[in-house]
Amino acid sequence: MNRCQSCSAPLPANTGLCRYCGTRNALDLHGKRDYVMHRTTSERVCPHCDKALQTIDLQLREDFFIERCASCYGLFFDPGEIETLLESSVSNVFEINTQLLRNINKERYSKDQKVKYIKCPVCRNFMRRVNFGYRSGVIVDRCKKHGVWLDNGEIVHLLEWKKAGGQMLHERQLRREREPTRSRPRKIYPGTGHGQPESFAGNRDDELLSVISSVIFNLFR
Repeated sequence: MNRCQSCSAPLPANTGLCRYCGTRNALDLHGKRDYVMHRTTSERVCPHCDKALQTIDLQLREDFFIERCASCYGLFFDPGEIETLLESSVSNVFEINTQLLRNINKERYSKDQKVKYIKCPVCRNFMRRVNFGYRSGVIVDRCKKHGVWLDNGEIVHLLEWKKAGGQMLHERQLRREREPTRSRPRKIYPGTGHGQPESFAGNRDDELLSVISSVIFNLFR
């Protein structure tokens, strides 16, 4: 049984929120890594604090540099780096825990959070707000050319999302969206062995034409 990191009380299943002291506990992840300072200042600027970002090394299998704000603790990842970090930090996920996913998003959702468009730390153009993954509950700020900004706590949110099976759920949704639209099966008509309703309509039209021809012939003979 997992216990609260603050008061050691037992945690309920499928949640990291302690009902005794209210502490939000991260799940059992080895993705909360220590880091090594590479440069105290970089050319990239925090979109919230307007200060130079630090460059830190997360030291995965080799050097892995990202930018970090020393004031608000936001993180900036180059394209593809978040996926690399998630892949390296969370493994052996074999099922989708939908209840845990709901609880993670519910506990981390802030009603007071205001929608704010921020500028890319590199090009200083406004970034797009996009949902990181299906039911991740994390709206990231993305510059298509330079990378993705995560506010404080959002990377842990994504790690917990993947640990609960969120990545598997996302990939399943992508497969469904890529499947071609299946047409409704055609009706099989008795005696034909296949669906050809037009043949029956054609037979009825021939019979009707024959009757009309016979009537006209009788009228004008």
